[in-house]
Amino acid sequence: MVFLKVDMSWNVLISPSELSPKGLLLRKAVIVSLLEEIANRKASKDHGYYIAVSELKAISEGKVRELTGDVLFPVTFTCITQKPTKGEILVGSVDKILKHGVFLKSGPIESIFLSEKTLSDYKYIGGENPMFMNDHSKLEDTAVRFKVMGFRWMEADRQFQILATLAGDYLGPL
Repeated sequence: MVFLKVDMSWNVLISPSELSPKGLLLRKAVIVSLLEEIANRKASKDHGYYIAVSELKAISEGKVRELTGDVLFPVTFTCITQKPTKGEILVGSVDKILKHGVFLKSGPIESIFLSEKTLSDYKYIGGENPMFMNDHSKLEDTAVRFKVMGFRWMEADRQFQILATLAGDYLGPL
C-alpha cells in the first residue's frame, strides 16, 4: 500500500487541568490529544488511513472557550497515511470464507472482497471449515497476495472497501 507523508492542520482541545506555565507540558498534552484524535478518526477519504504523527510543526495561540475553560489550539503537523490505489499488489490474510467469495484483511483495511467470480480456477468446498481450492493451493486461514481492482470510501464506517482479484502472475496464497 502506498504510504503518504501529509501536512495537516487540526484544532486540538486541551482541558485547563492539562495546562501549565511550562511549555513542555503543553506540547505533551497537544501531542497526546492529537494521537487520540487520529486513533478515533481512523481514516479520511482524501488521506487514507492515519498511521502515525511524524512531526509536530507548530502550535498556534490558543483560544479559551468561555463555558468550559478548555483551550482550543490550532496545530500543524506531518502525518504518515496509507491509501489504497487501483492496480497495486497487497498481501492480506483470509478473514472469512463464504460461498460467494472470500473476505480479507490487510493492515488497517478490514473489508477486502475476492468474489468467487474472480477465483475462476478455485472451487468452493463447504462444510465446517469452508475453503476455496484448486489443483495447487487452498484459500483458508492463509496469507494471500492480491491485486486491488477498485475501492470506495464508506463515510459511515470511516473506512475503504476494496474489491480484489487473484488474476495475474504471482498472486494467490503465500
